[in-house]
Amino acid sequence: MTEEQAAAQAGPPIDIILRLRNVVDSLSASEKQVAAFILDDLERATLATVSGISEAVGVSEPTVIRFCRSLGCEGFKDFKIRLARNLAVSLQYINPETTAANDRPAFSDLVFSSLVETLKVARNQLDAVAIDKAAKMIDTARQVAFYGVGGGSSIVAQDAANRFFRIGVMATAHSDGYLQRMHASTLGEGDVAVAISATGRPEELIDSLTIARQYGAATLSLTKPGSPLTRVSDVVIELDLPEHPEIFKPTATRLVFLCVIDVLATQVGYMRGEEVRETLRRIRSSLSSLHETIDPQPIGD
Repeated sequence: MTEEQAAAQAGPPIDIILRLRNVVDSLSASEKQVAAFILDDLERATLATVSGISEAVGVSEPTVIRFCRSLGCEGFKDFKIRLARNLAVSLQYINPETTAANDRPAFSDLVFSSLVETLKVARNQLDAVAIDKAAKMIDTARQVAFYGVGGGSSIVAQDAANRFFRIGVMATAHSDGYLQRMHASTLGEGDVAVAISATGRPEELIDSLTIARQYGAATLSLTKPGSPLTRVSDVVIELDLPEHPEIFKPTATRLVFLCVIDVLATQVGYMRGEEVRETLRRIRSSLSSLHETIDPQPIGD
């Protein structure tokens, strides 16, 4: 089996930079020259032409085409598109603009200062009208389903369900795309489906809100302004948050979203008043034998 046949069998590369690194040793001598030229300056390669690479490396144009096909691409155009897309998300990791260790602030300062700055941005962006509409929607709901995908948003969804059940809201959370669609199809009038997403682009969430909506459920999203998710939401809490260029720092958006959930839960709690006080008293009483203290503590742990 030739390299081109093996690449075709493996399918088109999602991470073409990794594919190139992995197959470079198995390429022909002339194709290795092309690979070296590409790897030497990935950004330059996204702007190059077949003839330009051919002349720069000293190989024929058909060799450049064979090189692209050896990576599983249909041809040079397909290779350039895949490389440009891959490089756009990879560049900050390939050439990170990290501060030298001796010039870097304490890690606690780096993480906390970034979070505080992002929280300030979020607080200025929060729409009080949208928050009020969302809180009333949740307060009057028969049940509330929180949907999130990926690491950050799914964790926020789980935390939201945890926060709201404690104040008497029938709340669940789902992070699996299939299960989200299935669950959304069981919702109806009086129910609320909440989607959480930093980008507002996951198809699972868009589909799930669309399904819930067609069966009469109200839809709410916590997401980026103008994203596809906003178009299937009755109420939108919009946040456009900056991310710190330091690649090792935790994503501040996740923590801000947790704060927004806390804002909603606090408002709903005050709206429900005595009913919530009794629920919280019961929960705290159920844990008293485990904590062995009557001092104020987080409900749970």
